[in-house]
Amino acid sequence: MVSVVGFQFLNSAIAGLPLPFHQRFEEVNLRFYVRREAAGEVRRGVTFIRELVPRTVVALAARVAYNEPYTAVPMRSVVPPEVASGGRIEYAWKVRASWQHIAAEFHGEADVPAADSEGSFIAEHYWGYGKARDGSTLEYEVSHPPWRIWTGSNPEFTGDVAGLYGPGFVDALSAPPASSFVAEGSPVTVYRAERLEDTP
Repeated sequence: MVSVVGFQFLNSAIAGLPLPFHQRFEEVNLRFYVRREAAGEVRRGVTFIRELVPRTVVALAARVAYNEPYTAVPMRSVVPPEVASGGRIEYAWKVRASWQHIAAEFHGEADVPAADSEGSFIAEHYWGYGKARDGSTLEYEVSHPPWRIWTGSNPEFTGDVAGLYGPGFVDALSAPPASSFVAEGSPVTVYRAERLEDTP
């Protein structure tokens, strides 16, 4: 399973220091899901295929710190002022003079999904994995409280899939989505990446 995810960074900081002029911005990413057994537990994580942000400084910092596949492009978003009231959320990005977007509507009451549900599988991952410059694997922990989610309706995705992600994703991302969710979000902490010694 792969997911296209849009969200907002709010009050962003690195090592506790606010990012001047870069505290509020959007991100849209394409991710897939992995797991690793370590220290007697199963760590559920995500790996990113492409991450879009509107700030060049942010993209450069993420590449340097985590070697993550960030790209800076013009972006915009439409988010209700009070997410709990429901409505429509849209994240858009501009590539080669063409605006592309993801969007969904949501209504009713949000709730923390059951542990064995697809909503939990999508929203509750607390590890990230990527490739270091030497080809080894990087692992970093992500901390946040469980998120309440709404089941989304009327999901939309328009984008140059082959141009953004490669031809191997065209079939999957051109089909109707298996599911759509809106999450309320929360403060999130991303810890320093560590190189896994048992990888090449």
